[in-house]
Amino acid sequence: MSLLVHGIPSCGTVKKARAWLDEHGVAYTFVDLRESPPSASIVATWVKHFGDKALRNTSGGSYRALGPEKDGWNSAQWSRAFAADPMLIKRPVVTRDGSPLIVGWNLDDEEILARLSAPAAR
Repeated sequence: MSLLVHGIPSCGTVKKARAWLDEHGVAYTFVDLRESPPSASIVATWVKHFGDKALRNTSGGSYRALGPEKDGWNSAQWSRAFAADPMLIKRPVVTRDGSPLIVGWNLDDEEILARLSAPAAR
């Protein structure tokens, strides 16, 4: 099982997620979105699983810089934007063996554990 946590090291939510995983003895590999941005096909998988709205990092400067036209974008347009600028992606994105599990870190402990222990969906 290969658990990946995609994020940026300075993000408070990513720090919280990594601390939780460490405290619960969950092994993972950290992927810095700035150094290793996801491919367009990976982003498309995330959008298909979570939806483009759930993946939007609406608190970042990249999102604010998009302008009002973003309000009318469809999932394909968001996928292209996420692939072009990973700072638009809500963090962290947690995957296991390529399957998306969690975006953001606003779940309770039971839900996190359930998602981490569920069989990988392809």
